[in-house]
Order: sequence, then C-alpha cells, then structure tokens
Amino acid sequence: MGTVYRGYDPYVDRQVALKVAHAEQLNDEEGGDRYRKMFFNEAHTAGRLTHPNIIGIYDAGVDGDTCYIVMELVEGGATLKDYCRADNLLAIEKVVETIFKCAKALDYAHKQGVIHRDIKPTNILVTGDGDVKIGDFSIAHLTKMDSTETMPMGLVGSPRYMSPEQVTEDYITSQTDLFSLGIIMYELLAGKHPFAADSFSRLVQRILNEDPPDVRQFRSEVPEALVEILGRALAKDREQRYQMGLELASDLSRAFDTLLEAPQENISEQEQFVAVKQLDFFDGFPDAEVWEIVRAGKWQDYADSEEIIVEGDLDDSFYIIVHGEVTVQKGGKELRTLLAGDCFGEMGYLAKTKRTATIAARGPTSLLKVNSTVISQVSLNCQVRFLKVFLRTLIHRLSVTTERMSQEL
Repeated sequence: MGTVYRGYDPYVDRQVALKVAHAEQLNDEEGGDRYRKMFFNEAHTAGRLTHPNIIGIYDAGVDGDTCYIVMELVEGGATLKDYCRADNLLAIEKVVETIFKCAKALDYAHKQGVIHRDIKPTNILVTGDGDVKIGDFSIAHLTKMDSTETMPMGLVGSPRYMSPEQVTEDYITSQTDLFSLGIIMYELLAGKHPFAADSFSRLVQRILNEDPPDVRQFRSEVPEALVEILGRALAKDREQRYQMGLELASDLSRAFDTLLEAPQENISEQEQFVAVKQLDFFDGFPDAEVWEIVRAGKWQDYADSEEIIVEGDLDDSFYIIVHGEVTVQKGGKELRTLLAGDCFGEMGYLAKTKRTATIAARGPTSLLKVNSTVISQVSLNCQVRFLKVFLRTLIHRLSVTTERMSQEL
C-alpha cells in the first residue's frame, strides 16, 4: 500500500514509522480513488484501536500531493512468515503464546467493530523481544451501525488465508479472521500450509471442501489439545468455528496449562471441589459457581522448595492455596509464610506486571491457579462475586503492608 520510512516525531520525542502512498497509484485514472480509500482505511479503522498487540496509528493526512500515515515503529521488520518454514519453526509453547496474543488482539478489534479481513503471516510483525503486532488494516471493514461502509465487500484479502465465506463472497463476520489465524497457527506448528495447492481454483476447492492433513504428520509432538483447537478454528461451518477470539484464547490458555507445562498428578474434580469449597475465599459462593471456578482454574501440586513464581517473571495468574503453605522471598530473603486459604499473585492478575517476589512451596502444596483470560469465560454472576472477594483480599493485603511499613518507620 505504500513505502514505509523511519521518522522522528519531535513533539513527543519518539521514533515512528511513516507510510507514504505511491504517487503513481494515487494518480491512476481507473483505480486512484479506490487506492486512496484503501490507503486511508487503515487510519480510519486501526486508528480507533489501542491494544499492545496491534500497531498503533498516531496521525494521517495529506501534505500537498503526499498522502501519509504516521504509526508505531516496530524495529527490525521481521514477520511471522519467517517462522512458517519447516526449517525455522518456533517451539510449540511459543506458537501457543503467539496465537494467544493475536486471538486476544482480534477479539478486542472485533468488539470495536473492526474486521481485519487480511490476517496472514506478513501482516503480523515480530518485535525485538519476541512480542507480536498485527498491522495493515487497509482492507479492514467496520461493522458498527453508526459507521458508513469503509471498504467494498466481495473477494478481498489474500487467497491463501481466506475463509470459506471469503472465497464464496458470502457475508463476512469476525469469524473469518479467526479462520485465517487458524491457518497461521497450522503453518507455525507444521511448516506447511493446511490447504496447499498449485492453482487458485484448487486452493478454493480445498478451502471449501477438504480437511487439512493432521498437523502431527509433520510434527508428531503437537499435543492432542492443539489438534482439537485447530479443528475448531478451521471449521468450514461457522456454527462449529470459534465465535469470538476470546474463546480461542481461552482454549489456548488451558492447553498451555495442562499440556505444555510440567505434567501434574491430578486428583478428581469432585475432590478438588470439596477442598476448594471449604476455603474462606469461597465463603458465600453457590456450589454451581464454585464448580465454575474449579473447572476454569488449574489445580497444581508442588513439592517442597519447588518454585511457583519467580521474581522478575511476567505472569497474569492468581493463586489460591488449597493445601500446604508457601514462602514469600525477595532478593533471597524470606519475608513471610502464606497458609491454606491465603492467596497471592494479585498484581500480576490485574496488570500482568513482572513478579516482585519469588514464591516457593514449603512442604507438599496444592494450589488453584486462576488465569485472567479463562476466568472471563465463567458466568457474569460468578465473575462479579469472584471480583468482589478478589478486591477485598487485595485491599486487606495492601492495608497489612502499609501498617507494617508504618511500624518500621
């Protein structure tokens, strides 16, 4: 859509990316108006989005005959395409993390009424620290009722990453982006395209009518849970496909916890429910909501001295001690002990900040780990009740800390 330059914004003292439209395409008699509309469509759609995994749009305009967009600079310019080759695949854990972030970003965009319509590896940039940023919203579509149509419908996008409804020019929903993301996930895991074909007509035929080969044919260590996630993401029937990005993200989170971390010896769900129900944290929760939390969370067992949280790590989980006890350590110094019924990890759960202390088991310990993405899938009443208790616990923790600090002073 244009030439991208590195620029400098003196008003806020930052490096930026400056996308400039091609003059010859702007001046084309037949396609100039459409090209101009597509160029500024990126600013119109992505400009209303603010998400850590979507490239930020800062400004757009016309200077004389030059059309430009000012956006967030992503150093390096590498894309996910580099990791779709069989000889350069990411670790399975990294693939899950990458698709998880993309699913969350798309869920956010969809809730703002923006459908990307061109999700593909070259439109997902990789930052220097391995994070991802979705870009190029030039053919994105706005679905908000108070917005005019931003782009023509019909056959738009990149054929290799189109959903069945795209290739048939059917009605487009946010689910088309999730299908495209499923194709990328398959490529990142297998190093192969799920619908590889040597012609456009054959590609369309495969997208519409054929299931992709089992990804384990190309990478045998892919867990069954990820095979099931791929099956749902690439479902041709929209009724069977993920409805929202958050659903896909939640399934990926569960798969990471249960299959990609160190295996745990699990007790039955009924035993988990009985143990959790007795904790003060869940006092007043109806049985049905306790069941929701137990099934949304992850039961974890730790041996004596085994680290649960490591100082400096980034995490968004909240932990409730069901059996045993843990020690809180900072800089190698033990600060305090937490017992059954206590909880920890509140700030990471709220803001996904770096952990400020190390938590280790003292003797055999069992925990209920609650992930912020998974908990959003429980019923609204359960979410509200959980949040109330969580905030009450956090306030109590902060008040105790403040009192201790005042006594030391």
